[in-house]
Amino acid sequence: MMRAPPTRADVVREALADDIISGRLPAGTRLDEASLARRFSVSRTPVREALRELAATGLVRSKAHQGAVAATITEERIAELFETLAELEAVCARLSAIKMSAADRRRLEELHHRCGDLVRSSNIDLYHAANADFHAAIRGGSRNSVLQEMVADLRRRFAPLSRAQFRGPGRLAQSYAEHDDIVRAILRGNAQQAYSATREHSLGIRRAFVDYTQRTAGGPWAAE
Repeated sequence: MMRAPPTRADVVREALADDIISGRLPAGTRLDEASLARRFSVSRTPVREALRELAATGLVRSKAHQGAVAATITEERIAELFETLAELEAVCARLSAIKMSAADRRRLEELHHRCGDLVRSSNIDLYHAANADFHAAIRGGSRNSVLQEMVADLRRRFAPLSRAQFRGPGRLAQSYAEHDDIVRAILRGNAQQAYSATREHSLGIRRAFVDYTQRTAGGPWAAE
């Protein structure tokens, strides 16, 4: 199943996340709902939702007498997010290797090829969207609704960090190569290899994200 088009809150969340991660919004910057609503030409409701979701990731926090502010995000928090997502998505891949139907496997291949086309076009935003569909297909293939809900929620919190890692040089091609290992394992029905390849992919995402933030002045764990 293809993901739904981005909501207004999604658009606001992704733009603010990019600004915070890149340092364009330094830690401690006040995030006024009314000003943001004017900036994005939306009501305050999607702004409030976006700020709430960014707070769950750690990129926004509430500060006394200021309301929401751009936050530093600790390396410990980053490590915990990646560690949790890596384990749960690896379980999804392992179950998908066992449970995916023939139609599901064909769909996964189609999504993988779509990602390949976008690597060649170097379109980061479209690759990010296709990447979300790719991972959603693997979640669905697990045939475990509880696991799917848990990972989908975590993926939503993780999305701003995932999007940033694609801005590193060569990351689209590397991501596609990591996906290829996962797809091959699932299509062969090799559950353990699917698990291991997905764990390795998660490590690649973390390395790419850290590299990007270290290259970006005033990244999200700059001193307040």
